[in-house]
Amino acid sequence: MVHSETTSGILNDLEEIAAVTQEKDLLFIVDAMSSFGGIPIHVAELGIDFLISSSNKCIQGVPGFSFVFANKAELEKRKNISRSLSLDLYDQYRVMENENGKWRFTSPTHTVLAFQQALKELELEGGIETRYSRYLANNHVLRQKMTEMGFQPFIQEYQGPFITSFLYPKDWRFDFNHFYQHLKQNGFVIYPGKISDHDCFRIGNIGEIYPEDILELTAIIKDYKENIND
Repeated sequence: MVHSETTSGILNDLEEIAAVTQEKDLLFIVDAMSSFGGIPIHVAELGIDFLISSSNKCIQGVPGFSFVFANKAELEKRKNISRSLSLDLYDQYRVMENENGKWRFTSPTHTVLAFQQALKELELEGGIETRYSRYLANNHVLRQKMTEMGFQPFIQEYQGPFITSFLYPKDWRFDFNHFYQHLKQNGFVIYPGKISDHDCFRIGNIGEIYPEDILELTAIIKDYKENIND
C-alpha cells in the first residue's frame, strides 16, 4: 500500500491496514517514499514486512537511491526468484552483508554522502517527531490561509501533512499558468499543473520550510488574487 499519496495529499491509515494484514496473515508491503522521516512509523509493531523509501523527500536529502527495511525471514524467501537483475533485493542484501556494505554496481557516492548529512540534520532537528510537528504546523498554516482566500482543499478527510491539493477557485479569474509564473517570479515554485481530471494544483510543505515561509507564500498569493481581480 501507498502510505502518503502525493496526487491528492491523502495519508492512508497504516494501523487500519495492519489490523487486516495481521488478522489474515498477509504480507505487508508499505510504499513510504513520501512519508518516511516525516512521520513516526512503528514498523515492527505494525508488522510491516517491507517498507520502501527514498534518500530525498522527508529525509531531505537528494534523489538517487531507495532503501528497504525488510523482515529478514521474508527476504530470505526471495532468494533466486527476482525477475530483474537490477532490482534483486536479496542479492543486494547479501552483497552488502558479505562485503562491508558494498553496492553491487557503481555506488551513488554523492547521494550517500548527502543522505548521511540529511540524517545528521534530522537528528539535530530533534528527530522524526519534531520534524513531523513542523510539517504539521506548515500544513495547518497553508490550509488555513488558502481556505481564507477561497481555495478549497481537494480532500477533507485523511489529509496528510506533506502536500495539499487545492481546487481551482470558481469565483474569480484564475489561470494556473499565469499563477504559477507569478509565484516563480517571486521565489516560490509549486507543482506545475494538475495531474488528474480535476482542476486542482498542489503545494508541498516538506523540506527546509517553516511556517514563516508558508506565510510569505500565502501573502504573495493574496496579493496576486487582489490584483488579478482589480
